[in-house]
Amino acid sequence: MHARADAPAENAQSWSEDIFGILQRFDVRQVPYVPDAGHSRLINRVLASSTMRGVPLTTEEEGVAMLAGAWAGGQRGVLLMQSSGVGNCINMLSLTQIFRFPFLTLVTMRGEWGEFNPWQVPMGSSTEAVFELCGIRVLRASHPQEVREVVEAGAMQAYNACTPTAVLLSQRLIGTKVFTK
Repeated sequence: MHARADAPAENAQSWSEDIFGILQRFDVRQVPYVPDAGHSRLINRVLASSTMRGVPLTTEEEGVAMLAGAWAGGQRGVLLMQSSGVGNCINMLSLTQIFRFPFLTLVTMRGEWGEFNPWQVPMGSSTEAVFELCGIRVLRASHPQEVREVVEAGAMQAYNACTPTAVLLSQRLIGTKVFTK
């Protein structure tokens, strides 16, 4: 048995392309990520890009530090992670307040819409509150037609107003995981 995402492929393709286009317009160069099925199309686009550098991480908090370093080196970045990794970042998120660098993270959600894994529920249900307690603004997209507008608003907040921002891509958007034989 294995798990697969149960979401229409054409919708994921479309909103992943919208996100990629927004990242290009905002001149994002560094894209640290923890491998994740919900971000797989976007990660593949980044890895194929000649202007962006995708960097696989062993743990999500490394990505926060990497974005601080990218900014210090004159580049913008975005951190791609799953909601279960947000808890790993709590201490490192203080860097966004201390150094006031443009921080944007795109978070695929677990533990909500149709979740089968009870281990995903605690962090999935508290992700937004954790970010807010850490001083990170939170925006959410739950439907494909919302993604472009929400990610664009998040990028504007992060890169233009230097407001640390997390965009949550709901489990309803990315699809539930289903076990198959």
